Amino acid sequence: MTDTGMTRGAAAAPETPKNRDWFELSVAAALPVAIAALAVFFYLNAPVFMTANNWISISVQVSALMTISIPFAMLLMAGKIDLSVGSTLALCGVVAGLSFEPLGIPGAVLLTLAVGTGVGLINGLLVASLGMSPIIVTLGTLTLIRGLAQWLAPNPIFGFPEEFLVIGYERVLGLPILTWIMMAVIALGAAVMALLPIGPQIVALGVNQRAAFLVGLRVKAIGIALYAGTGFFVAVAALMSISRINSAPAGTLGVGVELSVLTAVLLGGIPFAGGKGSVIRVVLGVWLLGMLANGLILMNVPTELSLMTTGLVLVVAAALDVLRSRRS
Repeated sequence: MTDTGMTRGAAAAPETPKNRDWFELSVAAALPVAIAALAVFFYLNAPVFMTANNWISISVQVSALMTISIPFAMLLMAGKIDLSVGSTLALCGVVAGLSFEPLGIPGAVLLTLAVGTGVGLINGLLVASLGMSPIIVTLGTLTLIRGLAQWLAPNPIFGFPEEFLVIGYERVLGLPILTWIMMAVIALGAAVMALLPIGPQIVALGVNQRAAFLVGLRVKAIGIALYAGTGFFVAVAALMSISRINSAPAGTLGVGVELSVLTAVLLGGIPFAGGKGSVIRVVLGVWLLGMLANGLILMNVPTELSLMTTGLVLVVAAALDVLRSRRS
């Protein structure tokens, strides 16, 4: 089609509020429909997929990813990003693993939470206070922190206290403790965005940071707090992960987590540039990734093909983000 033809086509079908409503409705329905379609597909190919025990297993598998994705989504709503979450996860896991013996469980947990929050605080100061690029800064800390974790623990750490491993294996009221922690983080994130004044302020930062500053919002303080909060919950996810696998391998723990989190958040409808979003839709995005990984395992799909499928989902999520940006 020529440029002239394209112009005529656009003139013949001008965008109207009705067309925009249909587009927004279609985008909003795409994620639930995709989850339902995946559920039917995996059920037909592996009937055990739809059992209650398997769905509880999925909740455990996505618990750490969900715990990181909620604060990460709030960060992206504010127009910021943190690509160092995977390396921070590894560092926090290593710190916890090395601290159990000298500090005991309470001391090790507090130190781990402090380390995660500290990493987020440094990212926040560099990005929100000094105005440095969030992508460049967090790419740098991604490499730096991974190297630090491997320097602290060249070999995987094993043999954690039995009392700590309870978090990864035990159940309360029929559900794993990891699932309860995940649901608490979801509830906290939804409450912050829906009930507290900072929720709309986070979105306002993503819409127009300059305008947010001019109306009196504490732009730097909110940005630093969001990064520090993300680091804190990455530390929580690290404790959840190492209690589940009873190991803290610095070289592999958290590898690729940043891409999985970004995929889930984009699938949840949060634009890469920020300015809007929903915690509940992010939950659906994470759950879709968990279903996909679980279903492919049940179908005995090779690991390489599973990785390719996850990469394809990331490309689709990025394409949807571009499409939404152009329409808006």
